[in-house]
Amino acid sequence: MPPAYVSRPSLAHPQHEITTDEICADIARAHHDHPRLAALLRIARATKVVTRSFTRPLGDRTISGEAPITERNTAAYHDAARLGTTAAAQALAQTGLDPTDIDCVITSHTTSWTVPGLDVHLLDELGIRRDVRRIPMSTLGCVGGAQALVKAVDHVAAYPGSRVLVVVAEALSTVYNHADTTTESMIYKALFGDSAGAFVVTDTPLGPGLEVDSVWEYVLPVSHDRYRGRLDATGLHFLSTKAATESTTDVMPALHAFLDRAGIDTPEFVAVHPGGPRIIADAERGLGIDQEPGVDDDAKLTRHSWASLRQRGNLGGVAILDVLARTYDDPPADGARGVLFAFGPGFATAACTATWRS
Repeated sequence: MPPAYVSRPSLAHPQHEITTDEICADIARAHHDHPRLAALLRIARATKVVTRSFTRPLGDRTISGEAPITERNTAAYHDAARLGTTAAAQALAQTGLDPTDIDCVITSHTTSWTVPGLDVHLLDELGIRRDVRRIPMSTLGCVGGAQALVKAVDHVAAYPGSRVLVVVAEALSTVYNHADTTTESMIYKALFGDSAGAFVVTDTPLGPGLEVDSVWEYVLPVSHDRYRGRLDATGLHFLSTKAATESTTDVMPALHAFLDRAGIDTPEFVAVHPGGPRIIADAERGLGIDQEPGVDDDAKLTRHSWASLRQRGNLGGVAILDVLARTYDDPPADGARGVLFAFGPGFATAACTATWRS
């Protein structure tokens, strides 16, 4: 396939920074009579997340679960659209492109239901051409950023000379809900944060960055229930099974086959979805990297994923864009070959191999 070039992702983070200490205090207040409260708080702190940002204060009724689904959903979409518009405007300004230069808009947002979606909103807000191609996606969750990148690369290959704007926005605070009392829900309360990210993909470089040479999509067989969403009157709930913890390891043989076809034995840089400590650690073991005992997270090939997890939490589909932005700010050597991949409900994986061009 012809190469495609990716601009540095622009990120938009909301104003309300929430610490894990505050999350744990809120859990203790809301679930003071839970028989496993002490254990749940230890599990929440084991996520390694220190801070994350929410679009609204922790005590807001659309965060706590007091608001009904209609109010929560409306707030989530409003906040995600606002962040997505900001990130998209920043991405255009950074690349020096006018909104009318864009030939295709690809969007991903899962944590709010609306028709029409973010793609139409961006056309109105940014002044993008009315005949632009649109690829809206709304059920991808955490794989959204990587999946959107794959689709953007495919589009550039199909339409040479085109410029593709990718925008991913999530208000994951909408699943922070005190109606949920399971161990998994307490983990997600401590993991998730809100944000948006945007970047441009072209067939000519707009500056230093990734030169993508191959892309890959994969769904693990009979895995649709490992991570899933559920709607009820109190809002959107995110659920998972015990098998979910093995999903990263389960997908590694297929990922290795993709890397073999791309001619990569050991990647020289890695951008992996920071879904949680287990996901990053299993990716390291699966790739055979960063396995030396005692190596600090900040010295690993996966250091940008660990830093993103600590400072931002799991941002859903935006998370891989935050990792990629950190990679641009602390880049590998010119000519280094590496891999970017993310996971999401399905259990779905999207990936690309790329060369770093300075």
